[in-house]
Amino acid sequence: MPTEPIDPPGIEWLRVSPKYVTVRLVEWALGNVIMIGLLSLPLVFVQLGWWRWPPVWLAIAVPAAMLVLALWRLALIPRQVRAIGYAERDDDLLIRRGIFFQRTMVVPYGRMQYVDVAVGPVERSLGLCTLKLHTASPGTNAYLPGLPAAEGARLREQLSARGEARLAGL
Repeated sequence: MPTEPIDPPGIEWLRVSPKYVTVRLVEWALGNVIMIGLLSLPLVFVQLGWWRWPPVWLAIAVPAAMLVLALWRLALIPRQVRAIGYAERDDDLLIRRGIFFQRTMVVPYGRMQYVDVAVGPVERSLGLCTLKLHTASPGTNAYLPGLPAAEGARLREQLSARGEARLAGL
């Protein structure tokens, strides 16, 4: 991937597993089926004659607009997964994500309080995990989804050891 303006120079990004696309697709399907179903209820009630309002055109337009938005988000999922990356440096871990709104986060090893590995049911079936980094700052949202389970365990141990070795003023 070409280096973007917000990326530090000379960084070789490691990518998350392409299997993570499946996890995101399952999340997308569950969320959007429920949402479009709920937004379609007024249309059903109008067609059955239980409701007089909203007008039929509006009862059709709202779920249709949501469906178009959902399909657009569906098309973005593979690209969003390819945009997630991480790089280990001597003193910190870099995490990168985003297509339109890109973000590169630097987490110094000395600021890490603990490293958490979480696995959901879909991730578990695909052999993936999510690595979460916790620092003293409540605003830190450092996590790496879609890592192979072995890589997540390796990173957890390595980051914990590096964090203990570089305790920053604690």
